[in-house]
Amino acid sequence: MELDSVVHVLAGSTLGLIVRMFIKYISGREKIFTSNNILIVNVLASLFLGIFVSLNITNKNLILFFYVGFLGCLSTFSSFIYQLFHLIQERKYFKSLLYYAEVFLLSFSFFCLGYFITSIWIS
Repeated sequence: MELDSVVHVLAGSTLGLIVRMFIKYISGREKIFTSNNILIVNVLASLFLGIFVSLNITNKNLILFFYVGFLGCLSTFSSFIYQLFHLIQERKYFKSLLYYAEVFLLSFSFFCLGYFITSIWIS
């Protein structure tokens, strides 16, 4: 990987981390991400992804900065999996199923929302 590619990924991931920590800060949680925080972050990342996919960006550096760096660090897949594991470990099977469906459906819906609104706006 070329140095400029690494710089773009690092810059994007730094910005993604700052936004994620800002969301954590304004939500008033100090320990770990709760399921609500994870949902907010994943829905926001999905919305951004839908917007940028709709824009059909082909610039390699922008793709590395935004898709790989920013969205990769903003979204919290590992926290989502940990929360699912924790709920299952506590034998809250129905709650874990609802949580999974909630994150999946809202993230997909906001991706579509971002994609279609941007598609209509730029047409």
